[in-house]
Parts: sequence; structure tokens; C-alpha cells
Amino acid sequence: MMQLIHGKLKTMAGREIADGYLTIQGDKIVAIGEMKTLTEPQPDAVDLGGLTVCPGFIDPHTHLGMWEDGLDFEGDDGNEDTDPVTPHLRALDAVNPLDRCFDEALTYGITTVATGPGSANPIAGSWLCMKTYGRRVEQMAVCREIGMKFSLGENPKSTYNGKNQTPVTRMATAALIREQLKKALRYGEDVIKAQNDPECDPPEYDMRCEALLPVLRREQKAFFHAHRADDIFTALRIAEEFSLDAVLIHGTEGDLIADELREAGVPVIVGPILCDRSKPELRRLSTKTAGILVKSGVPIALCTDHPVIPIQYLPLSAGIAVAAGLPEENALYAMTLGAARILGVADRVGSLEVGKDADLLIYRDDPLKTIGVKPVCVIAGGRQVKGELPCGR
Repeated sequence: MMQLIHGKLKTMAGREIADGYLTIQGDKIVAIGEMKTLTEPQPDAVDLGGLTVCPGFIDPHTHLGMWEDGLDFEGDDGNEDTDPVTPHLRALDAVNPLDRCFDEALTYGITTVATGPGSANPIAGSWLCMKTYGRRVEQMAVCREIGMKFSLGENPKSTYNGKNQTPVTRMATAALIREQLKKALRYGEDVIKAQNDPECDPPEYDMRCEALLPVLRREQKAFFHAHRADDIFTALRIAEEFSLDAVLIHGTEGDLIADELREAGVPVIVGPILCDRSKPELRRLSTKTAGILVKSGVPIALCTDHPVIPIQYLPLSAGIAVAAGLPEENALYAMTLGAARILGVADRVGSLEVGKDADLLIYRDDPLKTIGVKPVCVIAGGRQVKGELPCGR
């Protein structure tokens, strides 16, 4: 058991405790509150002397472990660009958790990520939510299949144009997505029909359709890669047609249609913020987008899209967004509980609450006032994994 006392606790659960304590047992938080309510601290309690404690950061859109650091084709497992429709692929089978970028993420306080295939295919495969500490991906997983990756716009077009293969237009990209979703719908109906009627034969097993059934049942997210406003509207249109639990990835031109996004109630994972305008769809890239969306009432999270931007720069990205108009409290929320809620894992991570995973960061000051500075200590899974547990100031 570990107990931290006299810390400034940024719980992200609706309150900030100026002088508080937090108790960890195993890998869970078992108690939290104000110091004045703690009758007798543990003899070996760690006195933080007023240092700041916040939940571990979450990067909700990366390709961590899919494109391995320092390798070329040998470590490139992010795009199966031999077939535009691959919903049956799983990030779980591609991630290398021993890639050194996991350690770099942990050093800078990113304790949870969503990772998965890239945006070459209109339907790319299922995504994984996992911790950044551990050695075996199954044991690191928060959710093995958190959602399906769909991609619109420039990336599928440019990938398959060079192959002289469909899709080379936005029309074809949307049509391929609809076609496969329709097949999966029919497949699911036939499965249920066979279960309810002994005289009906079940359909021949179809791994692609099977992979999409949880998405159609809204048990998994539908992650839509979209930069341009027209592609964002295509994503919303498809999501409405099939009643999908949609999340927009990137949303570069989301600031142009913020009111429509608020009305649609679809969250946006904004980023990467630090990258250049490396392709036509990014020509309107702005550090102001996150702030504009938040002020318009759109739920957001922030991402690096690692390895596009190295994952350790997630807090730096938040600082840049703050400088461009995103309120500080919203920036921290976007890297913690906001990201967890968008991913659907807020029961495990994102805030300092009893029953949550014991992933937390200790800073000498407010995290967003120490941008680029490592946490004094990172506690992950209830264990000190980086830095040193302080003994007061």
C-alpha cells in the first residue's frame, strides 16, 4: 500500500483539493480526500509538501508500436495497403510494446494510449486502448478492440491512385465504407435469423462482417479520420445512416463548422498540433482549432498522432493550444478525463477517484506551467516507474 499526503490534487472529477491525500492499494486508488479528514496517516506515507498530483495523461490517437522507432519497412505494420477494406485486422496483433517510444511516453506522463492502423484504407481495422507500461500487449490492454478506424479524403485517394485501384475518389471511398457496413448489417440479421429459426442455415462465416458487428451495435467506437469540412460531413452522414457511435479524428477544418459539430454531438480528437502543413488537407491547420471547438461546446481531446509527432510532446501540444486560446483547465481535461470519456474508458482512467487505476503524475507546479518538463515522479499501475518519490520540497 502507498499513501501520498499533503499534495495539491487535480482530480479532474469536478474538484481540486488544495491539501489532500491519496491512498493506493495494488493497482487501484482506494481513498482520496482532504488532509483534515485523514485521522492518522500511514507511518510510511510520502509527504509531497504541496506538490501537484494529476491523473496520467491519455493520448487518444496514436500509432504507437505500429510504426517502430528507428526502423523502416521491418517495423512498419500500420497500413495493410494491399486491400482498401480490412475491418478484420486488429492492432492487438501488430503492436510491439517493447518499442522504446513506450518508455518515452511514460517518462513524460502519458500512461494510456489508443493505437491502431493508419489511414490508407477506407476501413483499416480495429483499434486498441492500452497502457504504456508492461511487456505483453494483452496484459497492457485496457480494451483490446475499442473501435474501428475509417478514413476519408486524401489518404485513401493517394494510396490507391498510385495502384490504379479503387478508391481514387471521395465517392468511391464512401461507397466502399457503406458497402461493407451494409454487408455486415445483412450478415448480422442472417445470424440472428438462424439463431431464432432452426430451419434457417447460418451464413458462411465472414471475418470482415464479424469485426463490424460490434461497431454497428454501438459497442465499439467508429473513428473517422477526416480533415476537410466536407469529409467531416461525410463522416457525420455515414454515422447517422448506420447509427454509429462516431468520433472524429483530426478535424482540421472543424473550426469552420463548430456549430454543426456541437449540434451533431460528435467529439473531436484534435491534432497533431505541432506538425507542418505537409499536404493539401492541412493547409488550414491552426493551433486555434481546439480552443474554438471547446468554446463552441464541442467535446475534444488532444493527440500527437505518434509517430507524426513524438508522443512525449503531448503536454507541449497542450501548452501550444493554451497559448492559442484553449483554456488551461480544458487543456488538462482534454489529456485526462475528456480523452477517457471520448474513448469510453473513463471507468478505468482519466481522473483521481476511488476505484480508478492508480496512474498518476507528480509535478512541482501546475502541469501546464511546466511544459516540456518531466514529472517529478510517474506512478503507473500503483508502482513508481519514473523519477523519484519526493519527500517534501
